[in-house]
Amino acid sequence: MLERFQLLANIGQFDSVAAAAQLPSLTKLSLIYGENGRGKTTLAALLKSASSGDPAGVLERKRLGAADPPHIVISVAGTNRVFQNGGWDVGSPEFVVFDDAFVAANVCSGMEVEAGHRQNLHELILGAQGVTLNTTLVGHVRQIEEHSKTIRQREAAVPANVRGTLNVDQFCALPDEADIEAKTEQSERALAAARNAQAIQARGTFIAPVLPAIDVEAINAVLSRNIDDVDADAIARVRAHLAKLGKEGEEWVAKGVTLIPAASAPAQGEVCPFCERDLTGSPLFAHYRAYFSESYETLKGAITDAGKTFADAHNGDLRAAFERAVREAGENRTFWAAYIEMPVLSLDTAAILRAWNAAYTPVLKALRAKYSAPLEAIQLDEETLAAIDTFDQARQFVFDVIEPLLARNADIALVKEQAAGANVATAEADLSRLKTIKARHSDPMAAVCQAVINAKTDKTATEALRDAARIDLDSYRQNVFPAYQQAINDYLQRFGAGYRIDAVNSVNTLGGSSCTYSVIINQVAVPVTATDGAAFRNTLSAGDRNTLALAFFFASLEQNAQLANAVVVIDDPMTSLDEHRSVATVQQIRLLLGRVRQVIVLSHFKPYLCEVWKGANVNERSAFLVRRDGQGSSIVEWDVREDCITEHDKNHALVADFVRTGDPQRERQAATALRPMLEAFLRVAYPEDFPPSTLIGPFLNRCQQRLGQVNQLLDPAGINELRGLKDYGNNFHHDANPAWQTQAINSQELTGFCRRVLQFIRK
Repeated sequence: MLERFQLLANIGQFDSVAAAAQLPSLTKLSLIYGENGRGKTTLAALLKSASSGDPAGVLERKRLGAADPPHIVISVAGTNRVFQNGGWDVGSPEFVVFDDAFVAANVCSGMEVEAGHRQNLHELILGAQGVTLNTTLVGHVRQIEEHSKTIRQREAAVPANVRGTLNVDQFCALPDEADIEAKTEQSERALAAARNAQAIQARGTFIAPVLPAIDVEAINAVLSRNIDDVDADAIARVRAHLAKLGKEGEEWVAKGVTLIPAASAPAQGEVCPFCERDLTGSPLFAHYRAYFSESYETLKGAITDAGKTFADAHNGDLRAAFERAVREAGENRTFWAAYIEMPVLSLDTAAILRAWNAAYTPVLKALRAKYSAPLEAIQLDEETLAAIDTFDQARQFVFDVIEPLLARNADIALVKEQAAGANVATAEADLSRLKTIKARHSDPMAAVCQAVINAKTDKTATEALRDAARIDLDSYRQNVFPAYQQAINDYLQRFGAGYRIDAVNSVNTLGGSSCTYSVIINQVAVPVTATDGAAFRNTLSAGDRNTLALAFFFASLEQNAQLANAVVVIDDPMTSLDEHRSVATVQQIRLLLGRVRQVIVLSHFKPYLCEVWKGANVNERSAFLVRRDGQGSSIVEWDVREDCITEHDKNHALVADFVRTGDPQRERQAATALRPMLEAFLRVAYPEDFPPSTLIGPFLNRCQQRLGQVNQLLDPAGINELRGLKDYGNNFHHDANPAWQTQAINSQELTGFCRRVLQFIRK
């Protein structure tokens, strides 16, 4: 790969240019722009000279007026290659150059095709005839033997205990499965269930533990109850007296009031059950009678019922049952986790019981205090309320933990059902298969199998080369010319040429081997050797001749056995420019990028280079400018984006025009423009989230993640619309659809998507 021009001295427009050595390296795709006469052709010529080793291409371009001879240093694959003292120190055969010299040597000089052109074309078609095809064939046979040896060595690295009953080919050919870890885990559980069907049927499901609530409102209602028909004076007098009696005085007096009837004789009237004194004149007795009335007894009964109900709802058996339920849930979870995914069960029963007791005890104490003084209105204190709140939080936490387990009961029922009808042998076979696949696609077997596959692929490829070489050896001349003719016509068709070539044949002349062909125009054959009437010079325009030369060049690349290592240099492929051929040439350069080590395109036409730039991988492209520098030229980095800013406007006009006219000739161009229009709009509308080189797919993911947030990008409808437009546009984009050039187009469908894109980018 050409990395940089380290020094250009005394050649063409370059006086002494060393600044290029400080520029970024040339990349897989390198574009060089310059006005005519600035030195682009000089760069192509010196690279061709480096390729052939012929110094003439450099010496004939010595800078006019320079005292010293040309001195050139280029960096190729980390090594400097120097032209000095009239020649190159090391040749660079990897450079393959298309320029005016290629046209003049192999196609025509001006408007004429001469004998020398046909001879050079013959050599171009045949390649280096000095290379012995038999030597190539023998080399392939020997290489196949090496492949076989390598395959045996690599197959031995696949242990029999890993591949089971499969042979190496079957094992290595096992396709990977998505979610293999999850599938293996599921299969292991299915096997465990099949083996433990009886235990599974006997094991219970999850049951929610009982943890009763404490109704604060109801408790406070009981604690605040009083008797409405007792006057305030009676209550005050009785409470004052009871206060003198101290603790449990009210209960003692209430009991005594109930004993008065038994202690009193009918004749004596009501007497004190303790001293038998007459109570008729007692100032307190009437108040006692009102205080400890039937309503009082009713109230005490209500308090007693409330206390008993509360105590029953929170008795020790229930707490023990709660602990037991949690323990059983833990045991069930441990058991069922072997067969299905289980949520975490983490409950500190001791802490929950402490919270329960902390809430239960003061409530019960308050109820008992109310029972001792039924007419004393009280409320649960703040400390008790806080304890109840803590207990409620514990109850909610228990619910939150237990609820996901209860939800697994349906899965448990399914496990029970499957286990009842499971076949252990089948389950074992399924698990074994998954484990074998997992082992195949896990380290170290993945690398070992890939090495086997690579070796066999290499062998297959070499066998194909051997077979091809054998065929070439047998039928070389009969095959090469028709193939080259077909290749040329394929490229002419891609370039949109209105003609094709035919009858490409080799001929033997006194001057040596030569080539003849005809140009077919309007179904009429025009021999390239014709001199009168319809001839090459008067039937093909300048643009047609350049198109033919470009087709010859691309077709010759097909014959290059070292194409993968080639650095292809294309100098001004467009002369009489027309839009269709410009697009087609850009497409061919994009396709070529995947087959060669590097492509360098030089041109004076910025829009053309911009088209090449926009379709290239951002990590594989670079651009440079040959500009005027005093009386000469220098090389600087070129910001291509500044010269590509109007492309969106072109695409917009193209699509809008297609919607308006429905021109079938513009269908594919309109379809191809949709995705670039969306990308251009997103770059402007969302510059921070869609910078240059961003893809629409990741942008859609970002939109989805931000839904409902303050930094939301698109609403759900916008996301769905953009996704639909992107998916349709991808059908006609080279990096999403290898067959984008031939993707079928429905005009009505395309028109609808064009309207939707135009509407979307108006937002």
